[in-house]
Amino acid sequence: MATPNSPESVVTTSTPHLDSDPNFSVRRRPSVRAVVDNSNAVEAENSGKNESLDDRDSAGAGDDRVEPGNNGMYSGEKMVNGENRAIDVALKFAYRPSVPAHRRVKESPLSSDAIFKQSHAGLFNLCIVVLVAVNSRLIIENLMKYGLLIRSGFWFSSKSLRDWPLLMCCLSLPIFPLAAFIVEKLVQQKHIPEPVVVFLHIIIAMAAVLYPVLVILRCDSAVQSGVILMLCACIVWLKLASYAHTNYDMRALAKSVDKGDVVSNSANIDYPNNMNLKSLAYFMIAPTLCYQPTYPRMTCIRKGWVVRQLVELVIFTGVMGFIVEQYINPIVQNSQHPLKGDLLYAIERVLKLSVPTLYVWLCMFYCLFHLWLNILAELLCFGDREFYKDWWNAQTVEEYWRMWNMPVHKWMVRHIYFPCLRNGIPKGVAVVIAFLVSAIFHELCIAVPCHIFKFWAFLGIMFQVPLVVLTNYLQNKFQNSMVGNMIFWSFFSIFGQPMCLLLYYHDLMNQKGRSSV
Repeated sequence: MATPNSPESVVTTSTPHLDSDPNFSVRRRPSVRAVVDNSNAVEAENSGKNESLDDRDSAGAGDDRVEPGNNGMYSGEKMVNGENRAIDVALKFAYRPSVPAHRRVKESPLSSDAIFKQSHAGLFNLCIVVLVAVNSRLIIENLMKYGLLIRSGFWFSSKSLRDWPLLMCCLSLPIFPLAAFIVEKLVQQKHIPEPVVVFLHIIIAMAAVLYPVLVILRCDSAVQSGVILMLCACIVWLKLASYAHTNYDMRALAKSVDKGDVVSNSANIDYPNNMNLKSLAYFMIAPTLCYQPTYPRMTCIRKGWVVRQLVELVIFTGVMGFIVEQYINPIVQNSQHPLKGDLLYAIERVLKLSVPTLYVWLCMFYCLFHLWLNILAELLCFGDREFYKDWWNAQTVEEYWRMWNMPVHKWMVRHIYFPCLRNGIPKGVAVVIAFLVSAIFHELCIAVPCHIFKFWAFLGIMFQVPLVVLTNYLQNKFQNSMVGNMIFWSFFSIFGQPMCLLLYYHDLMNQKGRSSV
């Protein structure tokens, strides 16, 4: 209920003595502006009169006055009198019993028809505050109960020196792009035919992956070092495949231009003038997997911005390490194999792991796709920085895979999906082939460093195919964006990642136990 002095209570209707002349206006100081504006709103709605409430300042005087519009009936009054008269009018005619309090149909702010038509920033801030408070309490409780569990050699120890073969292998990976460039130069000078070029590129790309695999399998290295090396090797493979495929297509377009079948309207058709070692070297270190001779570039490097991003990268990397050492490792070490033993106990372990693994995964995404790729792009003046889209709003699993890793998505579309369609392969089969390629690389990046080939990562990625069908069906049936989004979060983050973590951990521990016997 409005009080007489509240802003809501001073909405006025038209004054009787001014209704006779629609040219009158009430001039007042800014302190009563809201009063008279609200008075005019109700007045125009109820009486149908045309009084205009004007707020223009007089040219030479600072006083408020009540004056006619153009007929000169009233002279100016003092500032205080004008202000008091406006307030008296507002209080006298505001919210009379005859003024309607309900004028149109309105929905409650949290009803299903209106909830997405307004901002909920305050509720979002409340969720952030509650999340920080709850997690702070859990961190303090964990530290009081178990103490600080981070080992002294978490970042670097004497055991890290045994990983030097992996470091040397990583430093030698540029040999393979150089070999691919030599092959392209040979075919450019017409020293080797096209089938030989394709065969040589296949050999070079496969060697770029198999060589690190052999080094990891022959060395007793840490799992983290093996994962980093395999990620670098897979990136090199994807870049080499794009480099070979793009140059092959540019040669085909150049031949078509020479025959007059295609009009040269693209810079990429300027083959072989746009192919050089400098462009290849830039491509190999640029934050992209799709080769092209030139890229959109920025004009300068923001050094202060780079420093801030580096500080954030160090902070969030430390947060990930803290969560892994303080929460994930103890939970995993005190768990059983999820496919053996008590089912309810396995479900409890998976649910307990879901929150810390989700935090680590979100921190990993932010560190890799936002911080690191943007830092690399800034240092290289790389212009296209769409490394991800709003995957957190994905309505289906298919949308998530299209938005969460844009470099890989663009590579898949460019070198797998559309080439399959151009060769007459159905769309559904092309999608399965893209997931198959992704599953193979996921398995390589996890199974090889762990020395375990149980194909859990491969099956986890291929399981996304029926989830794509399911979420697409639910989206078409219910036309509700929340259904598919909740299924994605549930299967992918709450159950999927903790389950894979438990499977690989127990298989790794069982393998070490058998080897030590």
